[in-house]
Amino acid sequence: MAGKSIAAQARFVPFAYGFRPFFLLAGIDAIANIAVWLLVYLKPDLWPERAIAAMHWHAHEMIFGFIAAAIAGFLLTAVPGWTGRSSYAGMPLVGLSALWLCGRLAMFPFLFIPPWAVAVLDLAFFPVLVLTLAPPLIRARKLKNLPFIVLLTALFLANLSFHLGALGDFEMGEHIGLGVAADIVCVLIVIVGGRIIPAFTKGGLARLGVTANVESYPAVEYSAVVSIVAVLAVDLIAPLSQWNGAVALAAGLLQAVRLAQWQGYRAWRDPLVWVLHLGYTWLALGLLLKGVWFLFAAGFAEKWMHALTIGAFATMILAVMTRASLGHTGRALIAPAPMAVTYGLVSAAALVRVFAPALFPDSYSGVVLAAGALWIAAFAIYLWVYTPILLRPRADGRPG
Repeated sequence: MAGKSIAAQARFVPFAYGFRPFFLLAGIDAIANIAVWLLVYLKPDLWPERAIAAMHWHAHEMIFGFIAAAIAGFLLTAVPGWTGRSSYAGMPLVGLSALWLCGRLAMFPFLFIPPWAVAVLDLAFFPVLVLTLAPPLIRARKLKNLPFIVLLTALFLANLSFHLGALGDFEMGEHIGLGVAADIVCVLIVIVGGRIIPAFTKGGLARLGVTANVESYPAVEYSAVVSIVAVLAVDLIAPLSQWNGAVALAAGLLQAVRLAQWQGYRAWRDPLVWVLHLGYTWLALGLLLKGVWFLFAAGFAEKWMHALTIGAFATMILAVMTRASLGHTGRALIAPAPMAVTYGLVSAAALVRVFAPALFPDSYSGVVLAAGALWIAAFAIYLWVYTPILLRPRADGRPG
């Protein structure tokens, strides 16, 4: 029996590295969230009367469930590399995963947990994550990475705003919290994208035998970061105004210029590279659509938020999860064959959700269902391919 137990432990290592449980949980939550949302969309009477609005629940869980899990997996994997400390593993990782899961269960409206308890359970995750990540960064004097701690703290405050609104203690708190949280994720994408996209593009092109001078010009980099921070600031100071539109439009143009300098078109043969450019393209497009909507109220731009959430956020998350999972499990940086389909399905879901309502206004329910089906198919393929990678030991036999 003892030998069998040891062998079983060797076959599955879900808590051997920070990315393993959270990248798996992100994939599961992506499907569960949309499945519940589609069910309630079709049968609204199923939603409990005392619960928060179903739309608020859906948006909250996309950001503070799915996206939060992906962010946690990324940072719990990156910080050991930045600081030289050992990887997060074992019981501390079990505890963090359980805390995230408690938040998801608390937010599930069919469990009828008191609202104050829901808030406490859901709000606990980001402070604990900050207390886990900040000390090694400070000890190693990795000051350039401390903005991630600031952004995690800001996400906590955005979530606090949401819950205060849900409790009736902060007027429009849900809308403010969700909007600010979405802006913070945009800031994260701009920061992380600026670090990894040019480097991974250059490396990917080198593997393909293509010599390319992939550069990031300081003026463009600085302008791109400042512009996305300005989007966040203006959304806080002057929400739902034409200033939102002007700043978002400028930010979208600057992100597009920034993306162009990275020469993603040359990496069309490497899905792990072009998906990063695809995700950043959606970021630029989402900001441009936001600007057009606030300035001109053009019907085709009304669903700009889905260009950001489905197009940019989900695509960038899939890009990072699929690449990091390969690299940190000792596998070659070659996308498994089905993943190009997965990337395409997410963009198809975004295209349908963003533009089809204006093209087919009489078929809105069909549009929602079609986009949801494409999303679920994408993440089902991701789980099918990556669950064994995330649960089993490294391919090279090393720990982690």
